[in-house]
Amino acid sequence: MDLQRINVKFFVENPDGILLTDFIRIFNSWIQASDGEYYDIADYHHVHAGPGVLLIAHEANISIDNTGNRLGLLYNRKQPLSGNNQEKLDFVFRSALEFCRRIEEEPAPQGKIKFGGNEFLFLINDRLLAPNSAATFRAVSPDLEKIAKTLYAGAEFLMDHRNDAREIFAVKVKSLVHFEVLELLHNLQDHGELKKEGSWDTTRSLSK
Repeated sequence: MDLQRINVKFFVENPDGILLTDFIRIFNSWIQASDGEYYDIADYHHVHAGPGVLLIAHEANISIDNTGNRLGLLYNRKQPLSGNNQEKLDFVFRSALEFCRRIEEEPAPQGKIKFGGNEFLFLINDRLLAPNSAATFRAVSPDLEKIAKTLYAGAEFLMDHRNDAREIFAVKVKSLVHFEVLELLHNLQDHGELKKEGSWDTTRSLSK
């Protein structure tokens, strides 16, 4: 399967007291500081367990999303990505984690926001390409397992897929060990450096 329209969500560890309206100010400041990369904000903070506040760009939307009543950063890739599936996943996860790190560094009236690195939601926002079925899960699992092994650097993790045709394809992945966002970024970077050196052993045992 040629993966496209990949979405990744990392969850907020300390959601109590966080105001979605704060992200209107934060995202507006990003728009002002950019060279036209970001161009609009969509505000759905009034919708219960909804899409929250979105920063809109041509290539991807970034949002503080509360779907399922679980607050997190959702990176929604809209434009096609080149390369093989692992290169695409590396790009999307790296981008999502960089945005998590950037938000963690933003001043907020209610205190610092922190994202958990040990759990993420992986989605494909294309029902034609990836219907939410067991067959899609079997097709996607090998690539998703590889990126999870890279992110968690040897720690055990679980993958949970709900086979429900009414919803878009989604897999929840959770490590049994706690990770910080910065650790996951370092693991991606280390993996990339090892691949360049030709010393990455893809057969070594990293438990699922």
